[in-house]
Amino acid sequence: MATAVDELLDMLFDMIDEAKNAAFSGDKCVIDRDKALDLIEDAKKQLPVDLAEARKILNARNEYLAAAKREADEIRKRAEIEANQMVSDAPVMAQARQKAREIVSHAEEEAKKTCRETNEYCVDLLRRTEDALASAHAEMRQVHNQFRTGMGTGSSGSQSGSSRMYDAEADG
Repeated sequence: MATAVDELLDMLFDMIDEAKNAAFSGDKCVIDRDKALDLIEDAKKQLPVDLAEARKILNARNEYLAAAKREADEIRKRAEIEANQMVSDAPVMAQARQKAREIVSHAEEEAKKTCRETNEYCVDLLRRTEDALASAHAEMRQVHNQFRTGMGTGSSGSQSGSSRMYDAEADG
């Protein structure tokens, strides 16, 4: 599809190509000056029209490519969403969720059991500590009473005149 500019340039070329050689010169020729200038003038006038047409074509092409890219992005996003839905709706995913719920439930039960056992252990440990302290306290009273008896003061706490010392080895 030849444009008007191409046709005008072809006509100018043909005019120069068919022109007669100038006398005594192999590379110079004689052409109709007004006709050649008219062809050049017509080509200059036609160029903006052809350039504008070319710009329209390029813009249309760019818009088409941008629209195609947008459409491709939308198709890709929809495909990703559908794929994610398919995976999340799959029986394997449902089984995995059920298994996860079972694991969490079992872990919660184990945590409650461990907490209960820990509390029971602490209560038992406190009871044994309390018994040991009560036993130690009773033994302390007994030793204290023996000490007083050995000193001859009895349980009254006063001594009548003598200053005797308690001998723990002899009491032994």
